[in-house]
Amino acid sequence: MCDDSVLGNTNANVTIVEFGGYQDPFSFKFYNETFSLIDSEYIKTGKVKFVFRDFPLSFHSQAQKAAEAAECAGEQGKYYEMHNKLFESGVAGGIASFKQYAKDIGIDSAKFNDCLDSGKMYDEVQKDYEYAISIGVGGSPTFFINGEKIVGSQPYSVFKQTIEQQLS
Repeated sequence: MCDDSVLGNTNANVTIVEFGGYQDPFSFKFYNETFSLIDSEYIKTGKVKFVFRDFPLSFHSQAQKAAEAAECAGEQGKYYEMHNKLFESGVAGGIASFKQYAKDIGIDSAKFNDCLDSGKMYDEVQKDYEYAISIGVGGSPTFFINGEKIVGSQPYSVFKQTIEQQLS
């Protein structure tokens, strides 16, 4: 996990790892309904660190390249800016959209385009996917809160209860 981008206090006692996909409707549901609550109450307050790991499902035609786009943005220190843009604006339009998003978040377009066009991050995305399979992830999103598995886009209350248990 050392190569994954961390959101929040890297020394937080609680870690949430999400295995999700940028074209997955249930990952979108989590992002739109639950993530901001976790972010404001736990991540921004330094109690929790959050790690998103790629789990692009093969039947989602834009998921792999969207994940690569986030990883390419991460090379310029803007992983979560791209992560958020992908969830907020969607993946329709594919690569052309991802290149526009890179401009929107203010990163070097030439470097980003080279990274995305070359497939440089393909193996990185696949490494996350294969690791997820190896630890029993069967669907997206799947979360681990200090190792405790939560499957699916659960309501905020489920996350809050688990996080609070881990904090106490």
